[in-house]
Amino acid sequence: MRKIVLGAIAASLALGAGSASAQQQFISIGTGGITGVYYPTGGAICRLVNKDRKEHGIRCSAESTGGSVYNVNTIQAGELEFGVAQSDVQSNAYNGLAQWEGKPFEKLRSVFSLHAEPATLVARADSGIRNYTDLAGKTVNIGNPGSGQRALWDAMAAAGVVDNAALRLAAELKPAETGQALCDGNIDAYFYTVGHPSALIQETLSSCDAVIADVADDKIEAFISDKPYYRMATIPAGTYAGQDNDVATFGVGATLVTSADVPEDIVYIVVKAVFENFEEFKSLHPAFAALKEEEMISQGLSAPLHPGAEKYYKERGWM
Repeated sequence: MRKIVLGAIAASLALGAGSASAQQQFISIGTGGITGVYYPTGGAICRLVNKDRKEHGIRCSAESTGGSVYNVNTIQAGELEFGVAQSDVQSNAYNGLAQWEGKPFEKLRSVFSLHAEPATLVARADSGIRNYTDLAGKTVNIGNPGSGQRALWDAMAAAGVVDNAALRLAAELKPAETGQALCDGNIDAYFYTVGHPSALIQETLSSCDAVIADVADDKIEAFISDKPYYRMATIPAGTYAGQDNDVATFGVGATLVTSADVPEDIVYIVVKAVFENFEEFKSLHPAFAALKEEEMISQGLSAPLHPGAEKYYKERGWM
């Protein structure tokens, strides 16, 4: 049924703007929890696509989901056209690693990269946690299954960078539940990969005595040294009210992905909507402020570019 719908979209586009406007078609972008940056990211993309929906006949909606892994799996199942996913999750899916061990998603396609997402550890000030190395004996939220932060935490655990057995408890709350849990004393810290500034983190820091701890040492540097989708990062002092010091950490990047089964014209329309309205897009969330067009089509993309995206980039002379 999904293939029939996508075929109808392609057919309506081929007939021209007049017939497309007469027959509205729908596409969806899988995002994340409503407290993170993925959800407003999907909303921002859809807002720009929908500006010209009377011309191209495509209506876009952003769906709140479980996060990166969920989005990639749901695209693979043909139930989403697009999804936002961490750069490491994209690489693992395409190359058949981690959750996709031996079962690569060979039809996964890149569209463009987005904002940086530092690994962020928020802790109660009275917990004594100032670096991720202070987590032994603590109750830590490591992320809900299907989320990007959980995938990253699991990768760190597999590499021996963190040790779940040393924790008092490894909780699996969704991001929206973590701030309250921390302020209520039910957890000592939560691990989160997110673009900054984050509404959840600002709310946590404003609601109780909490700090952002470092996620950096020699082990972290060794862990990322052979993985091009990771890089060291800094959360600058003053990013949040009451944050007086730089936070040393590392991070991934958010990327927009799709499937080779999604028609070229659909992807072209989405890409064109963002880059033809680039300054407006950057204004739609603070995490987008530092985005550069050339970096969005070259960094953090492990899967091949979708032909629809490549077509637009070649038209602009970027490839």
